[in-house]
Amino acid sequence: MKNILSFLWEIVKIIVVSLLIVIPIRYFLFQPFIVRGASMEPNFHNGDYLIIDEISYRFRPPQRGETIVFKFPQDPSQRYIKRIIGLPGENVEIRNGKIIISRGEGVQALDESSYLPSSIQTLGDLTATLKDNEYFVLGDNRPFSSDSRKWGDVPEKFIIGRVLIRAWPFASLAEITVPQY
Repeated sequence: MKNILSFLWEIVKIIVVSLLIVIPIRYFLFQPFIVRGASMEPNFHNGDYLIIDEISYRFRPPQRGETIVFKFPQDPSQRYIKRIIGLPGENVEIRNGKIIISRGEGVQALDESSYLPSSIQTLGDLTATLKDNEYFVLGDNRPFSSDSRKWGDVPEKFIIGRVLIRAWPFASLAEITVPQY
């Protein structure tokens, strides 16, 4: 009987220590996310299992080109995945299939050829002026994505984190890099 109690006590200690390690990592550092839908194709597909880095944005602001997971502003219970195109304080203009970013006197046309095939066009004609702590996001599958063109900007407080790793399917295992513009 004493051996059984000793064994059970050891099991309880292992479980408690494991939970003390896993729970903070899961809730404060990294969390899983499964892609639903085709709005990020060809870079992310329905069913991709991603690991989201929740800690980076505590030390630095989100950067243009990063793929983020955020709470949908119109229904915070929903999670969306999109790419950051516009940063706080910038003007984002979509015209004739081109994205033009301006801040003060600086103007930049985005070259997205490193992650989007030339066959994907950015539809719409709009201009958005971002306030402090607002981001303009687009899905990579531009013709079929519900994004900032439709429902507006994403407040920084809604951003959960950036996509760090694609963990599944295993054949597509990769660290996700940020394009250089």
